[in-house]
Amino acid sequence: MFTINIYLRFALIALCLVGGTLMAIFLGFWYAFPFLLIGLVLLAGYILLGTVQSAAMVMQNGTNFLGAEERLKLTFKPEWLYVTNRAYYYLMKGTIAQGLNRTDEAEKYLLQAQSLKLPTDNERAAVQLQLAGIAAQKQRWNVVKMYLKNIKDMTITETALKDQVKQFEKAVSQQGQMKAAQRMGMMPKGGMPLNPGSKRRRPKMR
Repeated sequence: MFTINIYLRFALIALCLVGGTLMAIFLGFWYAFPFLLIGLVLLAGYILLGTVQSAAMVMQNGTNFLGAEERLKLTFKPEWLYVTNRAYYYLMKGTIAQGLNRTDEAEKYLLQAQSLKLPTDNERAAVQLQLAGIAAQKQRWNVVKMYLKNIKDMTITETALKDQVKQFEKAVSQQGQMKAAQRMGMMPKGGMPLNPGSKRRRPKMR
């Protein structure tokens, strides 16, 4: 997909609108019309699409969360974004907050993304998986199970996302087995499993 660097877009908007206005004053409207039209199209694209794609490009080569966060701040009005881009905006805000260990903030933005129109089950499942991870950090296991159930009802086509879901399910299963062992007295909290058949060495008498 063709994209324009956000700073180049700002420069072109200013050049076309300011230059077009001056041309309209000194040369006439029809000379300025092409420049004004290009400037307005670029401005409308910026207002409706924001800087979501630009921020994604900052993050795609690594984990430059702070750089992506600064790029997202250049979005003029998030509430004015086209609904799909608004969903991506909040998804990215949540992902960035999670990457920076701002868990409550991440959950707030991901819930906002979830309430909007994400285009495919891949995106919806990614949001649910992130929310499940946050719920697991907060020991809200019933909520984790709810999110996993929602994910199973979705059609995921991305192999990497499928693997992430499987790994998370395995981790949750192991956590559940550990808690069950603790309840049965087989494993002390924070300790190693106890083997009922093992013999403990008694301290030597002095």
